[in-house]
Amino acid sequence: MLNDAAFAYMRKHSLPATLIASLAAQPQTAFVDRNAWLTHLDRLGLTALDVTPNPVQVATEGALWGSVQSHEFLRDAVILSDDAGQFNVGQHALCWVHAERLVHKLNTFTDQHRAAQTRVRGLIWDYYASLKAYRLKPSLRRAAALRARFDRIFLRRTGFVTLDRLLKRLHANKAELLMVLDRPETPLHTNGSENDIRCYVTRRKVSAGTRSDAGRDCRDAFLGLAKTCDKLGIAVWDYLGSRLKMAGHIVVQPLDRYVRGRCRPA
Repeated sequence: MLNDAAFAYMRKHSLPATLIASLAAQPQTAFVDRNAWLTHLDRLGLTALDVTPNPVQVATEGALWGSVQSHEFLRDAVILSDDAGQFNVGQHALCWVHAERLVHKLNTFTDQHRAAQTRVRGLIWDYYASLKAYRLKPSLRRAAALRARFDRIFLRRTGFVTLDRLLKRLHANKAELLMVLDRPETPLHTNGSENDIRCYVTRRKVSAGTRSDAGRDCRDAFLGLAKTCDKLGIAVWDYLGSRLKMAGHIVVQPLDRYVRGRCRPA
C-alpha cells in the first residue's frame, strides 16, 4: 500500500526524492501481492537501478509498512530494539542494557580512562534505577526531571575523547531511550524477547539449521508452542496430548483462550 506512512518510511530511509515523487504520481496505490508490486516497480524503472540504498528494497519495505498501517496494525505499538536498523519503524524505543554495554565494552588504556568509564557507568545504572521507579509511579514532574538529568549525564565531558564521543552518540538517541517517559508500559530492555529467541538460537547451533522450508516452519511452530506453554504455566506435553486426544491426558483449551485471558483488563 502506498500512503503517507509508506512515503514517510521511504524518506526516512533515504530513498531519493525523485523516486518517491514517481511512486506518488501513479494512480495505483494498492497491490495484491509481491508480483504485482514488482511489476509496478519494473514499469517505473526502479528494478534497473544499481545504487545504494537499494531502491527496490527500501520502496518495498515502505509499501509493506504502509499496508501494516492501513490495516491499523501496530498503530499504537512501541517497537523496542537493540538499535538494529530493521526494527526502526513506527514508535521506536531503545534497550538500555545494549546502550550501557557500549560504555562497558569501551577499551581503556590509562587509569584516568578507567576512572571515567567507571564513573559514567555508575551514573547510567543509577539513572536506570530511577527509570524503573518512574515506570511504577509516572508523573509529568518526574519525567521533566529525568529528561534534564539525562542531558547532564550524556552531555558531560570526561576528558576521555572516545567516551565523550560515545556519550554524544547516545544523547542523539534521547527520544528513543526515553520513550518510557511517555509510555511507561514500555520495557527498558530487550531481555524478554532475547530470552524468547534463545531456544531457537541454541537449536540452530546444535543442528546447524534446517534443510527445507517445511523443516524451518515445523521448528518455529513447535518452539513457539513450547515457549508459549511455558509462559502460561502449561506443560507442553499436556497441551500436545490434549490436542491429539491421547488417553489419560488432561484437557487443555486452545492457547489463544489463555492468552486472551491474560490480556483482558482486570
